[in-house]
Amino acid sequence: MAESNAKVYISKTDQYLFGQGTHYEIYKKLGAHLSEENGVKGTYFAVWAPNAQAVHVIGSWSGWNETAHEMTKLGDVGIWSIFIPGVGEGSLYKFLITAKDGRKLYKADPYANFAQKRPETASIVTNLEGFPWKDKKWMDKRDAEDYNKRPMAIYECHVGSFMKHPDGTEDGFYNYRQFADRLVEYLKEMKYTHVELMGIAEHPFDGSWGYQVTGYYAPTSRYGTPKDFMYLVNELHKIGVGVILDWVPAHFAMDAHGLAEFDGTCIYEHPDPRRGEHPDWGTKIFNYGKSEVKNFLIANVLYWLREFHVDGIRVDAVASMLYLDYGKKDGQWLPNQYGGNENLDAIEFFRHMNSVVRGTYPGFLTIAEESTAWPKVTGDIGTDSLGFSLKWNMGWMHDFCEYMKLDPLYRKGNHYALTFAMTYNESEKYILPLSHDEVVHLKCSMVNKMPGYAIDKYANLRTGYTYMFGHCGKKLLFMGQDFGQEREWSEARELDWFLLKEKNNQGLKDYVKELLQIYRKYPALYEFDSSWEGFEWMNADDKDNSVYSFVRKSSTEKNSILFVLNMTPVKREKYRVPVPAKKKFKLLLNSDEERFGGFGNQVPAEVQAQAVPCHYQKNSIEVDLPPYAALVFVF
Repeated sequence: MAESNAKVYISKTDQYLFGQGTHYEIYKKLGAHLSEENGVKGTYFAVWAPNAQAVHVIGSWSGWNETAHEMTKLGDVGIWSIFIPGVGEGSLYKFLITAKDGRKLYKADPYANFAQKRPETASIVTNLEGFPWKDKKWMDKRDAEDYNKRPMAIYECHVGSFMKHPDGTEDGFYNYRQFADRLVEYLKEMKYTHVELMGIAEHPFDGSWGYQVTGYYAPTSRYGTPKDFMYLVNELHKIGVGVILDWVPAHFAMDAHGLAEFDGTCIYEHPDPRRGEHPDWGTKIFNYGKSEVKNFLIANVLYWLREFHVDGIRVDAVASMLYLDYGKKDGQWLPNQYGGNENLDAIEFFRHMNSVVRGTYPGFLTIAEESTAWPKVTGDIGTDSLGFSLKWNMGWMHDFCEYMKLDPLYRKGNHYALTFAMTYNESEKYILPLSHDEVVHLKCSMVNKMPGYAIDKYANLRTGYTYMFGHCGKKLLFMGQDFGQEREWSEARELDWFLLKEKNNQGLKDYVKELLQIYRKYPALYEFDSSWEGFEWMNADDKDNSVYSFVRKSSTEKNSILFVLNMTPVKREKYRVPVPAKKKFKLLLNSDEERFGGFGNQVPAEVQAQAVPCHYQKNSIEVDLPPYAALVFVF
């Protein structure tokens, strides 16, 4: 962002680079920037509208006069600009675009850093300079460490429904600062490593959860100002928690003040509706082959990174970008030049974006929500991969949820649903997600997916989460899942925090807290997430008892962790577990303890392995497995 007393202008070099799609600080030029010309303070406005007949800035300072401030077209790339004296911070404005056919379009600024709170739609002149950041230690550490060899447990969170303000106002929103204080307290207690925030970029409709964006460069004003959002990031960094934003380059809202047909023509979206519209979502699709559009999106990632110190992006709906026929029937899509359904422009866009962002900031995370078996989504820059840091493992999520929903009677017939993900684990660098998408639209909350009575449901979930934390891959839980939110999530109400007065819910929260602490303490659980070096099945085949056992190993081979999971309500007495060494196995965690809401079956604090061969191992231990229980040992 330009200093508030500096002159802003757009040079021929700026225009050339933007036209090439490589002006990675274009957000410092386009939009509204406080400026000074010939000793007079005001605001410099600039907008890309290549096919407009004329463009005016209209605003609160002039009573929205439509002819007072006509902009000048600078060159062939189609940027219009004007300096308006006396316009200061807090002024409301829009661009009035006269299309070639004479239509008048009242557009919000695509590069605005602040916008009116919905339902109002004007942009607001603001200054991002001067926030007192106190996170240098965090930022230096982030860029120096290899995230692949670090623990990553992500708390996915929706700001507006994490907790509601008790004052009874219409929205009930805490602002970013108040939310920060409450979230920091929770994350400090639970020991998550990262938070992923849904719907931060400005959007008109609450029910879209922020996935239909109108202001890519503006933190939503529902929760306060851009500097309030900076405060939130700063406070999270101070306690060592990274911040990941949901980022939505797959499509954008069709609202009249937004990007759609911005200058009377399709400059952001593809002009052919077979390429430029999602029939199911009622949204527009970006034209990834257009240099200025790629520039808009790539610079947007760098904007959040540089101006707000964000640590990563989770890219929504990647599959919808990669496949030209995604969600479309015959006749609704166009094949590529080779007759295939791959979107070649989107592939090139992802490689370009990842090379610029990760190539410059190696500690920054780019995470793909990609729901198909598209090869090489993750990988090093400069290879034939798309170049993402990590990918959501949607296959693991689907198999896990389908298995855990089963009556235990039928689990033996679906035993390999829980082992299948390890067969392809090396193909990508994965996150195991149990996201907001799994607890909406009549899919039930996590706890209500489980079979049985209440005590069984919670026992199942504790064991399921243990499997998740033991399995290869980084972790993600959506808010409320860690204490057993029983209703489906709704953006309109806060989480059911009152449930923490119940034994089952408080017990589950305490259990997840212990899982998180064990996960962060032992490198065996995160050092080798993408190779067999860090994982070994002890017994993946005991489908008759629905019991799984496996070991996680670290680079030093010290403090290896053994997991034993009983997925039925039957107590397995004197159950023999194969182990890789004749050692003492110290119990770290028993999900059946009463303090977690369990049945209270006791397990010895230490078990000595014996030279009794079992399932391809020379040694084994014997334990009584409680029903629906997970046991975790260190050796």
